[in-house]
Amino acid sequence: MADAREKLQLQTRERLLKALATYNIVAWRLMWLTYQARLNPDASCQVVFSPQEWKLLRRKFQPKNRSKKPPTLRQALIWIARLGGFLARTGDGEPGLKTLWRGLSTFYHLFEGSQLASTS
Repeated sequence: MADAREKLQLQTRERLLKALATYNIVAWRLMWLTYQARLNPDASCQVVFSPQEWKLLRRKFQPKNRSKKPPTLRQALIWIARLGGFLARTGDGEPGLKTLWRGLSTFYHLFEGSQLASTS
């Protein structure tokens, strides 16, 4: 199996710089999201996620919940982390950036699939 550099075809300086710029943006967003959830855990997740996004998260993790009120930012972050492998047990603490990265990647694949399914 090819490693990440081969998958991205980073043989040239220009491609490498573009990939690094993209990774910087993603890393900044993940850190910002993590700190917002820790500083304002009871804030509405709508400060970060669109209604379509948080409704998909709720449908995935609480399929019987029909509330129109968005979950808290902390709850949405926990759901994202669970998609990345976080178990959310009582003594587990807060999810890390690597787990959130995996969860956010999985979430956006789910979101894209739901968007495609709703248009067909």
